[in-house]
Amino acid sequence: MKQLSQIYPLLLLVTLLNGCTAIGYYSQAVSGHISLMVSGEPVEAVIADDSTPAGLRDKLAVSRQAREFAAQRLALPVGDAFREYVDLERSWVVVNLVAAPEFSLEPHSWCYPILGCQAYRGYFRLKDAQQEQVLFHARGFDTFIGGVTAYSTLGWFDDPLHTGFTHLPEDRMVALMFHEMAHRVVYIPGDTAFNESFATAVELEGLRLWLSEQGKPAQFRQALERLSHRNQTLALVQAFSSRLQALYEQQGSVPDDQLRARKADLLEQLAQAYQQISEDWPEPGPFGPAPVTLNNANLALFRQYNQHVPAFRQLLRETGYDFAGFYRAVDELSQKPEPQRSELLTDLSERFKEHL
Repeated sequence: MKQLSQIYPLLLLVTLLNGCTAIGYYSQAVSGHISLMVSGEPVEAVIADDSTPAGLRDKLAVSRQAREFAAQRLALPVGDAFREYVDLERSWVVVNLVAAPEFSLEPHSWCYPILGCQAYRGYFRLKDAQQEQVLFHARGFDTFIGGVTAYSTLGWFDDPLHTGFTHLPEDRMVALMFHEMAHRVVYIPGDTAFNESFATAVELEGLRLWLSEQGKPAQFRQALERLSHRNQTLALVQAFSSRLQALYEQQGSVPDDQLRARKADLLEQLAQAYQQISEDWPEPGPFGPAPVTLNNANLALFRQYNQHVPAFRQLLRETGYDFAGFYRAVDELSQKPEPQRSELLTDLSERFKEHL
């Protein structure tokens, strides 16, 4: 059985967890991850197989080049990641459930061994996520379930390639590989905004260098355009989040039915504003094609994933685009207490804006 020595710690973890809910959740997580790990075939073998479709063969050949580029040019700890391929017969590997109270933008947190607390719960089966979603609905929470194209095991396992990657256009596949390998560099348990923003910064600069080497700078301009759309959406979300937060602080002094009506009105205004800014974009924006339905849960998740990207891009600039030096600076930043870390990230973001 492939990577059996890596699977034993997962099995041991489940036996140490207490409570039926914990055992049920971690059992599906472990069984899903084991299934992913043992289903892989060496990329080289899939490429050499005459029955492999030409399009997939080409994508896998590109993935080999991207691994080498990540190790040599981006100084990423590639290890044996992405040496195997898994056909999932779908474009996502897990689905994430996010839940937030009816009158709060602070998402519910689930805490995990090693990973710390996160604002989402991952499931390998959609029906499992939907079952827990029902429980949160019964408590009056806003919820959101979204497919996840890929996830990183932070270097604990040799993550495989799968159809979540190969269903993407070539440049996005390569960018996603860089993103997931970046999580092997540094990870702060419980700080989703830090972790994802850092990985996105590596993804963007790595993609720029990759496409430049491939003689495709126009594709990077498209990637920057997508980032611009995400930043426009984030500015919009931040503005409306301030208004929603002010509204929610009135809970207890204003009847819930009035809060509910005002909340619905603000969310509809936000959805309409998003539709207006995205109508001329050549492809769907961060929330997908308009019209969209928004709530506290998907707003909270979007804010966490996009908050500090400018800060890390500025830090990369200030380290002279030396990736090894950049990673050392990020690791040093990750050791700071959270208030000091946030202040430094805010300062970096402001300096980034000055260079635009």
